[in-house]
Amino acid sequence: MLRFLGSPHRFCDGATRRDFLQIGAFGAGVTLADMLHARSASAAAGKRQASRSNKAAIMIYLPGGPSHMDMYDLKPEAPVEFRGEFNPIKTNVAGVEICEHFPLQAKMWDKLACVRSVVSVDEHSDSLVMTGYPDRVNRTADHPCFGSVVSKVRAESNGAVPPFVSLRGMSRGTEPGYLGIAHRPFTPGGQGNANLRLAQGVTAGRLDDRKGLLTGFDDTRREIDASGTMVGMDSYTEKAIEMVTAGVVRDALDIRKEDPKTQERYKGVEQFLTARRLVEAGVGCVTLSIGGWDTHGQNFQTLKKQLPKVDQGIANLVQDLHDRGMADDVVTVMWGEFGRTPKINMNAGRDHWSPVMGALVAGGGLKMGQAIGASTAKGERPKDRPITVPQLLGTIYRQLGIDPGMTFPNGGGRPMYVLDDREPVKELLG
Repeated sequence: MLRFLGSPHRFCDGATRRDFLQIGAFGAGVTLADMLHARSASAAAGKRQASRSNKAAIMIYLPGGPSHMDMYDLKPEAPVEFRGEFNPIKTNVAGVEICEHFPLQAKMWDKLACVRSVVSVDEHSDSLVMTGYPDRVNRTADHPCFGSVVSKVRAESNGAVPPFVSLRGMSRGTEPGYLGIAHRPFTPGGQGNANLRLAQGVTAGRLDDRKGLLTGFDDTRREIDASGTMVGMDSYTEKAIEMVTAGVVRDALDIRKEDPKTQERYKGVEQFLTARRLVEAGVGCVTLSIGGWDTHGQNFQTLKKQLPKVDQGIANLVQDLHDRGMADDVVTVMWGEFGRTPKINMNAGRDHWSPVMGALVAGGGLKMGQAIGASTAKGERPKDRPITVPQLLGTIYRQLGIDPGMTFPNGGGRPMYVLDDREPVKELLG
C-alpha cells in the first residue's frame, strides 16, 4: 500500500483536514482494488446508470470559510469596524464591484458571476457544499458528494478516464456515501503519479496475464461475497488497468506538457491548470482547494497573500476554457463552508458566520456578468434573494444534464433524492 500524505489544514475546532493521497497500479504490486478493500470493506456499487454528457464541473473549495465581506461583497459605506481594510474596484460590468485584490477578475467579469446571498450552516466541513447536506445529517444519511453522483450516472463512460478526480485528497466531503466504493474519487498527487505507468519490465502482455490471474482469485471470492463489495472492487480494478495502459490521465496530470508560457501563467496555482487538463481529457468532475481561510486573527494580512493567488487561478482557468471553446461545457464554482463575521474582532480577524456567504460561478452555459442577491448594509444576512447551497448545487447538476430530483437506493434500499432542496437559481439560467 502506498500512501502520500499532503499538507494538513488545521482549523479552530482542532480537527485536521489532511489531504490523503493514495494511488496504485498493477506491476508495482499495488492496486486501486487493494486500496478499496483496505478502506471500504462493506460498500456496494449499486446499479449503473449511463450518461453520454460531455459536460464537466470544476469545484474549487476554500477550506476554513472565506470572508464574504472582503472578496465579492464589500461594504465601503459601513462603519470601519465592519468594512475592513480593502476597497472595492469596478468590474467591466456596470454596477458590479469586487475586491481590489481581484484585478484580473474585474477585467473579465462578463465571464463570471457571484451569488452574494448564500445561506450556510455553522460547521467546519466541506460536506454541505459538496453534497448539499450538512455534516450532522450526512453522518447518518450518508449522502454522496457531487463528484460521486457524476461518477454514478456516467458509469458506462470511457473507462480509461475516471469520472471523478479529487486534487485535494480524500475527506468526508468527497465520499460516495451510499453509492458505494466504486464512485470514490481518484486522488492522484505527488510521487503517486509515477504509479500511473507500467513498472519496468512489465509489458502489456504480462499485464493481461496478471489481470487473468487476479480474476481467477476473485471468481472464488465472489462466490462467498454476498455484500456487493466485489462489484465495486471490480469496477475500480478495471479503471485502474485502463488508466495505466491508456495513459490518458497520466498525460493530463503532467503539466510539463504545456507550453512554458502557460506554465508560467499558472505558477503557484498549478492545480487550476491540472483541473483544466483533466476536464479536457474527459473527467466529469474535478475538485481542488487553495489556501486556508479560518482567519480568526490577522484576517487582512492573510488575505493580502491569498486573494491574489485566487485571482490568478480563476482568471487563467476561466480564460483558458473560453479560448479552447469549453466555456459552455465546463461549469466552475468556488466557495467555502460559510462567511466570516461582519464585525472585525479584537485580533483583527473575522469569526465564523453562517447566515450569509458568497459563491463564484463561471461557465457551463449559465448567465454570466452579474451579482445575484445582496446582503444587508453591514453584510450580516441576506437582504433579498436568500439562496441555499443545495439550490446552487442543483443548478450546477442541471447544467451537466443530471436531474437533482433523481433517486438512488441507500444502504437500506430506500430511494433517496440527490437533493431534497433543488429549486434552481433562475437568475443563472437567464
